[in-house]
Amino acid sequence: MSEQLDRNQRWEPLIALAELAEEEAAEAFKRTDRIAESNQWKVIEAFKRNGVSDFHFAGSTGYGYNDRGREVLDLVYADAMGAEAALVRPHFASGTHTISCALFGVLRPGDELLYVTGKPYDTLHKVIGKKGDGTGSLADFGIEYREVDLLPEGGLDWRAIEAAITTRTKVIGVQRSRGYAWRASFSVAEIGEIVSRVKTLREDLIVFVDNCYGEFTELLEPTEVGADLIAGSLIKNPGGGIAETGGYIAGKRELVEAASYRLTAPGIGGDVGAMLGTLRSIFQGLFLSPHMVGQAIKGSILAAAMFEKLGFETKPAWNESRTDLIQAVRFGQAEPLIAFVQGIQQAAAVDAHAVPEPWDMPGYDNPVIMAAGTFMQGGSLELSADAPIREPYIAYMQGGLTYGHAKYGVLTALDKLVSSGFIVIKPYIT
Repeated sequence: MSEQLDRNQRWEPLIALAELAEEEAAEAFKRTDRIAESNQWKVIEAFKRNGVSDFHFAGSTGYGYNDRGREVLDLVYADAMGAEAALVRPHFASGTHTISCALFGVLRPGDELLYVTGKPYDTLHKVIGKKGDGTGSLADFGIEYREVDLLPEGGLDWRAIEAAITTRTKVIGVQRSRGYAWRASFSVAEIGEIVSRVKTLREDLIVFVDNCYGEFTELLEPTEVGADLIAGSLIKNPGGGIAETGGYIAGKRELVEAASYRLTAPGIGGDVGAMLGTLRSIFQGLFLSPHMVGQAIKGSILAAAMFEKLGFETKPAWNESRTDLIQAVRFGQAEPLIAFVQGIQQAAAVDAHAVPEPWDMPGYDNPVIMAAGTFMQGGSLELSADAPIREPYIAYMQGGLTYGHAKYGVLTALDKLVSSGFIVIKPYIT
């Protein structure tokens, strides 16, 4: 009891700060609710148009031939994403695996992948690889890779992009979210401009978008503004917090089919694959996704507003438009960054007792610390935070299936920073 009273006393100025931030962000919260509502209707209409019924939730075994639930799931995803086709499977082990299947599906030896949004997310570096690395990377198969750096302010360098596109360039890669970069995420409107401009240069170019963390954060998806192929993870936005694993690929029909051959085998593609009882959670996760994404975004808005009041630099700022879940906070030093991530872990319903420490995670170039007290392992639509331990020591917070949990996470992380001596709250309450 005394421990609870002590915490309540410590939290009084934190809660006062949160209330100020909520008042300031009221209009941003309303805007987020409107987007969530519109996307909720869009998803329900996709379910209705494709006649979803409870018998579609039955699982299949073995080869999974004629699994009507799997077939309708693909149709619903394509409809909701404004795409010709989709491939939605629990067999995708992660977002990186899903993206890898999409890229290997459409690229061939001698082709070139050109990322126009700078260096992609760390886990893709090994997929791209180096010539002769023996890992079966893109480079190992003779697929060239180049990237165009962003301008210093984070915008696209169109002069450099136009100069970089050659006859060998086949796929234009776009990473929608900020990843581990200190930049703004790319909006759907900006992705539409990328599509329009590169197609003017070469109509046959394939525009691929890594859509992870971006689904249902805006009113449209990249495939609705001309992107040829998108991919994402079901344990992020579109799984709604209840899909246990998997990923999706959506876009032009022939490109999705090519990606399906990489997931299974040529001639088999998406026509087989037992769903093993996952259909109900994947369907329901998609149904819940717009609301859950809205809750997470409101949590990120609150975090930005509170940390900005405490003098920290954030991206995006609390009043900026959102096009992904991620909230970046620059700490400038390793110690407060680590304390913040540990504070997010302490706010978890699962594994709150665990103390995360930086470690050399597979697929990452620097030691990484991750707070991941989630019901689904790695489920980053749930409240989580991670950071590479490198300058300028930026933490990336995302998720929160309910706004109340996200708010509790921010308060707990701030309490950790206060008790560790990294910040003082009272001078900021006026």
